[in-house]
Amino acid sequence: MTERDLRALLRALGLSATADGLDDLIALATKKRWSPVELFEQVALIEDKDRAQRGLERRLKRSRLERFKPMADYDWNWPTKIDRPLVESVLRLDFLEEPRNVVLAAAQGLGKTMIAQNVAQHAVLRGHGVLFISAAQLLLDLGAQESTRALERRFQHYAKIGLLILDEIGFLNFDNRSADLLFQVISRRYEKKSTVLTTNLAFRDWPTIFPNATCVTALIDRVVHHADVIAIEGESYRAREADAQAKARRARRKEQPEPDAA
Repeated sequence: MTERDLRALLRALGLSATADGLDDLIALATKKRWSPVELFEQVALIEDKDRAQRGLERRLKRSRLERFKPMADYDWNWPTKIDRPLVESVLRLDFLEEPRNVVLAAAQGLGKTMIAQNVAQHAVLRGHGVLFISAAQLLLDLGAQESTRALERRFQHYAKIGLLILDEIGFLNFDNRSADLLFQVISRRYEKKSTVLTTNLAFRDWPTIFPNATCVTALIDRVVHHADVIAIEGESYRAREADAQAKARRARRKEQPEPDAA
């Protein structure tokens, strides 16, 4: 069998990483005079590492995570109220063991989405299936299903995800059907899978998101029954950054020399 044939056979067997690095593997095995067992051990290690990497890449892609700031950039001293030990427990994914839900409640600009994104990344790195999606995107997807069977498939999809993160509940108002759809998602995950939610509204204000919807109380009940609720209070961090940037621009303009008069 030629080396080319061997590579083709390895790929056919699903050992693509070994096929790609065959020359280096042969050279290293020859140099170190590996026994057959040692050679097979190396092949197993190569394939295990490759599959772990490909699995991570698939989970990251499916999570829909976009660029975000790491928690190392979070200014813990800026909020006037935040339960840091509880946030750090959530970041360690302790809540996934029971499983429990997590609700991050804060006004805009206090980092609730940033925290949720970091939770998502930690879960992906730990091997969990994750989906990070806004409440609006979720409801748009469910509402677009054209048949009962198609809608049921989407419900099953969202029910099976290891960790579902619903961002920005409360930023838009929805009709009664949207409330029913969200209730179905939460109910199917209830006491089975963890869900993280971010919201800019207190639970008492959730009826304003779904005006006249009869299931809001039941929805909240299922969310908070087994949940860590993290309330963050303070002024907007983004507003502070914008103010600092504006001051810096004004300072730079003052430092610039006046143009000579004509």
